[in-house]
Parts: sequence; structure tokens; C-alpha cells
Amino acid sequence: MAEVRMELTHRPRSAVLTLSGTLDLRSHATVRDGLLKAGTEAPDGLIADVSGLDFASDARLSVFALVAMRLGNWPGIPFALVARSPEKAALLRRLPMARYAPVYGDAGEAEREFGGPVRRRAVREFARTGTTALAAREFVAEVCRAWGVPDLVEDALVIVTELVENTLQHTGSCPEVRVELRHGLCTIAVADDDPHPAELRERQSTTEPGLGLKLVAQFARVWGCSGSWRGGKVVWATLSVATDLLGADAARTGRRLR
Repeated sequence: MAEVRMELTHRPRSAVLTLSGTLDLRSHATVRDGLLKAGTEAPDGLIADVSGLDFASDARLSVFALVAMRLGNWPGIPFALVARSPEKAALLRRLPMARYAPVYGDAGEAEREFGGPVRRRAVREFARTGTTALAAREFVAEVCRAWGVPDLVEDALVIVTELVENTLQHTGSCPEVRVELRHGLCTIAVADDDPHPAELRERQSTTEPGLGLKLVAQFARVWGCSGSWRGGKVVWATLSVATDLLGADAARTGRRLR
């Protein structure tokens, strides 16, 4: 199998995944999964530095368009390629995938084209105690009200309760709760250190505690489970907002509630 090496570094406004080796049909999935996992760690954008990546004759460069579309759905961040060689950059720009994953000469140029922050984001990790779920609910309610989306509180609390309780029941992790607001969508997500994907299961009886992900799926616009670069996963669910409440000022100044 062709080997592709990946190194993740962080800049103030983006994460950069540097790829080296050869992209071909066999390494396609490795590159795709690596980029998607790196996307869960990116603050405002993800950059793939392909300066040291060779493209075999059977390379499927559409992988970069796929990643761009997946990241646009969740976590809702822009994605770009960096090729420091002018010849390689020019070649990539001529390909159809560049419509979805634009190509730049360096990371700074890519970040400038990303523009202002595309989302508000609040993150908090909670210790495993008897009141973990309650503390997570209070945190989510506080954030939603501070961001001017109180109508989402009821549904958001159902979602965060189920996600946190799933983490406590099925992993040994301290749940990390993330709340994000962007382009008319509010995302409630819970990260943990367990790599096993979350599975939607039916309850065996009406007396069994918790409705789990079935309840999340009923309340959310869409939900999913994404592997993280750190080796765990993030389970997320989105709720629709009537209007884009980020606003021009918030997007420009990048205000965030911590």
C-alpha cells in the first residue's frame, strides 16, 4: 500500500495537515479519513498542505472536494489546499475539485481568503460526577440564551443530556461539550476519548432508561459521529435557527463565549 504521512499543526485561526508521500487509489481512504479527523480539531478552517504529496496516475483528487463538502456540513468550516510550488498550484487550480477546495500558495493566503470567523463556539469539559449531565445542561442553556437563541434551549437540552449520558455510560471519558452557532444552524456536540463509533439502538423495553441516539435523531435536523485526530470521537447534532443570528458584526469581530 502506498504510504501517506500526515502531520497536524495548529495556527491561530486554522489547523494545517501536511501530507507527504503518494496519493493513489489505495491511499485515498487514508487521506480522506485523516483530513476529516483533523477537521474536528480546527478552530476556523482546515488547510491541507500538499506541497510534498505526489499524485499517482490513479489518484482520485475528488477526495479533496468530498472533504470540503463534508466539513461544510459539520463542523461548518472552510477547507483549502496549499501547494508551495507554483507549477503544482497551477495544475491543481485547473481541476474541477478546485471549485470546492481552492488552492493557495501558503497558509497565510488561505486564511486571509477564509475571511472572518464563520461561527461562534463555546467549549467546556465536565468531570464525571453525579451532576455531570445537569452541569452540561446549565452550560448549554446559558450559551443559547447569551447568543440570542432561547427558542432552541428545550431541544438543545434534550440532545446534550442524551449525548453526555451516552458518554458516561459507554466510555470512561470526561465529556467535552461544544456549542456552535453558524449560518442558521446551532450544533450541540460531545467529544470523548473512545474511538468506537456511536450507534443508534432501539430500547429493548419501555422501562429501559434513556432513549439514546434515537431521541437525538428525532429532535435534530441532522446528527452524526466523527472520528477525531486525538483518537476519540465527536457525536454532534444540529438544530435549525430561524435566522442567521451571527450577524455581520459578530462574524467580523469573532466574538466568542468561553
